[in-house]
Amino acid sequence: MKFFGRVSQEQIVFGLAALLCIGFAITLQGFLTPNNILNLIRSVSILGILGVAMGLVVIGRGIDLSLVSVMAISIAWTLQLATDGMSLPLALALGLTFALIVGMTNGFLIAYIEIPPIFATLAMGTLIYGFGRYFFFGLDVMYMPDDAHILTWFGQGVLFGVPVPIFLFAGVCFGAFLFLRYTKYGRYLRAVGDNQLAARITGVPTRPIVVLQYMLSSLIGFIAGIVTAASVSSMNTRVANSTFIYDVILVVVLGGIGLSGGRGGIRNVIVGTLLIGVLLNGMTIMDIQYTVQNVIKGVILLTAIVIDTILNPRDEQTAQQGDI
Repeated sequence: MKFFGRVSQEQIVFGLAALLCIGFAITLQGFLTPNNILNLIRSVSILGILGVAMGLVVIGRGIDLSLVSVMAISIAWTLQLATDGMSLPLALALGLTFALIVGMTNGFLIAYIEIPPIFATLAMGTLIYGFGRYFFFGLDVMYMPDDAHILTWFGQGVLFGVPVPIFLFAGVCFGAFLFLRYTKYGRYLRAVGDNQLAARITGVPTRPIVVLQYMLSSLIGFIAGIVTAASVSSMNTRVANSTFIYDVILVVVLGGIGLSGGRGGIRNVIVGTLLIGVLLNGMTIMDIQYTVQNVIKGVILLTAIVIDTILNPRDEQTAQQGDI
């Protein structure tokens, strides 16, 4: 994705992040300290993990608005099962199974019923939130039981002086990179996102690939949920109704993954996460109100979508398929 000559959107975003770092380092005391930098990366590691999940879906020319709901409900149910006396491994297995079923259902509705992804996943997110609150648990916040506190290491632990969530973010990024670059299904996913009709003609199983990408999204969302719950020893299900999903989309679009599909990679998620992390950290140090932060993020997201529309205009296939 190139513009202004040979400069890519990814490079410009990285440059903006560097400029913000320099500006905050000059104006904000304590910003450019090792502890603050580690805390900065740690604070956006969950956002980055979810960004990888969303990035895979967007590369496949889709979008997953149920991602945060899947994360919240599957992990909250896991904690509820463990609280009720179920063994932790079995509770985790059931929570993961629930997440994968939701992802598979999303993919089926989109690939076989041909519901536009934005509507299918929006409805699914609302459905599973209500389903979970009614059938699985009745509280907004589910706390981690004593016998499950081994999980806290994934959110609060330190390895070689570096917070464990940073390693998990790096591991998810590396795994997704290997999937896209070196596996047959990763290449299929990119081909489907680039041109689904052409991919089908060449023999790519387009419908199963669409199902796969949403199952991968739910899988990575479940991992992000474990890190979230481990960080604060609880899962607040109200996050499903927050603006967090828009932060995830912001990371993906701002990093340079085109909403038209087939373009971008995990590196784009990393630079997008870096920029948002620096921005949020700086605004927090400056004690900018949360509502004002949302306004700033909204403006940035809108600007990123406009830039993406200019750089990746609707092609004939997109016009035939309809918007995501």
